[in-house]
Amino acid sequence: MENSPLSTTLAGLQLSNPTMLASGITGYSAESFLRVAKGGAGAIVTKSVSTQPRIGYANPIVVQAEAGLLNAVGLPNPGIDIFAEEIKYAKTLLHVPLIVSIFGYSAEEYTIAAKKAVDAGADAIELNVSCPHVKQTGAEIGQSPQLLSEVVQQVKAAIDRTLIVKLSPNVTDIGVLAQIAVEAGADALTAVNTLRALAIDPETQLPILSNIKGGLSGSAVKPVALRCVYDIAEVVDVPIIGCGGISNWQDTVEFFLAGASAVQIGTAVVNDMEVFCAITKGVDTYLRKKHYESVKEIVGRAHRK
Repeated sequence: MENSPLSTTLAGLQLSNPTMLASGITGYSAESFLRVAKGGAGAIVTKSVSTQPRIGYANPIVVQAEAGLLNAVGLPNPGIDIFAEEIKYAKTLLHVPLIVSIFGYSAEEYTIAAKKAVDAGADAIELNVSCPHVKQTGAEIGQSPQLLSEVVQQVKAAIDRTLIVKLSPNVTDIGVLAQIAVEAGADALTAVNTLRALAIDPETQLPILSNIKGGLSGSAVKPVALRCVYDIAEVVDVPIIGCGGISNWQDTVEFFLAGASAVQIGTAVVNDMEVFCAITKGVDTYLRKKHYESVKEIVGRAHRK
């Protein structure tokens, strides 16, 4: 792995290639994580889990958008106590890092979930402080400098694993929130979660999603996500994981050039589980064509004056 131009060290995590499954795509089973890993992903990020089980929203929860998906699932999950057993089992199957995404309604809840995930074997924790469609968690924390700092500090103090913070694009200045997260102890940042959005049915004349508003993902959000990565790279010096609308190697290279050290792929996986292999093959060809020995050499090159 050390000799591969795609091998990446990300805040202590060793990745054979810089692609990850984004949170929210597969279920909570070790077998589903293994399928993604066999499909070529360099790391797995689980769906978000909380201290207590959560049912989520009633249907409809997903709408096909013109260039992506609009969803308001409501973060359904079995709760960390049950999911911890799946983490333990997954660690016996996987040969790639397992990153557990967690959310909560207070710093204490985030900390409890993070500690239990780490005790079960999680290689890293990703804090979901940016879900745009669940009240009192997600975006409400990620948009508040004080709450964000409190959550990150408490979780960081409680665990001995890599701590990643997933930021929201639904803010005035993402660079400010990125700086706050890093100052509070974040080892890496994921940019970004979904864009807050809406769909209305002309026939019923009502919003389609049961939650009314949801999060937009897919190629429609790529230019926004790319700008967010670029802005964050201007103000912090920790690894950035690009996320939002990535579906091919060209998208991936753009995110590297903007300042990302790795990428997460979500919506594209729904239609093509082999997307990881296609992306890594394309990036490898690009690096060799441009005479680079490592993907690290192109990270942030779009910032050169």
